Amino acid sequence: MKIAVLGGDGFVGWPTSLHLSAQGHEVHIIDNLSRRWIDTELGVQSLTPMDSIQERTRIWHQETGRRIHFHLIDLARDYEVLKGWLAEQRPDAIVHFAEQRAAPYSMKSDRHKNYTVNNNVNATHNLLNALVEIGLDAHLVHLGTMGVYGYSSVGAAIPEGYLPVGVETLSGETATQEILYPSNPGSIYHMTKCLDQLLFQYYAKNDGLRITDLHQGIVWGTHTAETRQHAQLVNRFDYDGDYGTVLNRFLIQAAIGYPLTVHGTGGQTRAFIHIQDSVRCIELALKSAPERGDQVKIFNQMTETHRVRDLAEMISRMTGAEIAYLPNPRKEAAENDLVVRNEQFLALGLNPTTLEEGLLAEVVDVAKKFAYRVDRSRIPSVSAWTKDIAPTIERDPEGKRLKSVS
Repeated sequence: MKIAVLGGDGFVGWPTSLHLSAQGHEVHIIDNLSRRWIDTELGVQSLTPMDSIQERTRIWHQETGRRIHFHLIDLARDYEVLKGWLAEQRPDAIVHFAEQRAAPYSMKSDRHKNYTVNNNVNATHNLLNALVEIGLDAHLVHLGTMGVYGYSSVGAAIPEGYLPVGVETLSGETATQEILYPSNPGSIYHMTKCLDQLLFQYYAKNDGLRITDLHQGIVWGTHTAETRQHAQLVNRFDYDGDYGTVLNRFLIQAAIGYPLTVHGTGGQTRAFIHIQDSVRCIELALKSAPERGDQVKIFNQMTETHRVRDLAEMISRMTGAEIAYLPNPRKEAAENDLVVRNEQFLALGLNPTTLEEGLLAEVVDVAKKFAYRVDRSRIPSVSAWTKDIAPTIERDPEGKRLKSVS
């Protein structure tokens, strides 16, 4: 297939592009390189040294003989350019990663909130609008988030996207119908993903677009089979308080002797997936496209759930790192359960990679190798969800005043 990977220079987009290319597909990366500009804005860099996208794709061709094409397009702003590219190239499938992906970044200020909404929602709508306008019947696979469901618990497993409900009619009978599982976003970023799924529902219903929406858990890990093939193919590794995912952050903190920062009680339960499984799920979703006229196909793209404090204790046992309990910058429940259904990917043949010390050690090894690149002042999470929470957040750059608990 000819596949366009939107946001293919990013944390999940890059290894996905390599994986799909290795499977023999013609891959085109479309990206505005905004994630690299955000590094500059935040004054922090990926732990792993990253070459330019042009050099990355050159090395991939050198090592494999396969070409990945790069196109510099801003989906949120360059609608006519995007529409023209799609009309000319007419890809068979489109994988959409091209959104600002960090909840803390989306909550930093009013400017960051506006940017996240404008970038994410406009990018998604411009894409859908263009597909309809040029009559392109491409399968769209979108990377969403488990965060559309929220993290409260009703004592039942979260289904894959849809919830059967009963509605009392005027005659007193009960009519059944299927609705989107009620959205409960916990940040501006998560809110944009909820808006995405409403856009998908409309365009699938109104225009017959074929859409798969992947509600993904927190990604951990560094390497995939393809990124291991050459040092310059390495994936980015974010450790900072805005973009570093919780498990990867714990592992880098352990590697440099920084206390593992658990916010609040650590009783928040999160869904997780390894980066290798994430790219494999994209491949499986592409092979299981809905038919024209079908409702949006929704998968829960996760393999396991863990409480944050349990992860910290596991890393502490493995590495000897101390644990520091800090005020929570997020507005969320102190404790929650999370039970998630993911039968669809299992039925398609996914063999999940679960948390094991061997894989965790791999990440620690990467962290130790590049520890000299760490800016310790960027490790704390300081983006507060509300103005009244902001004064409680620990801002010491060296972690010297962190209250540690062994």
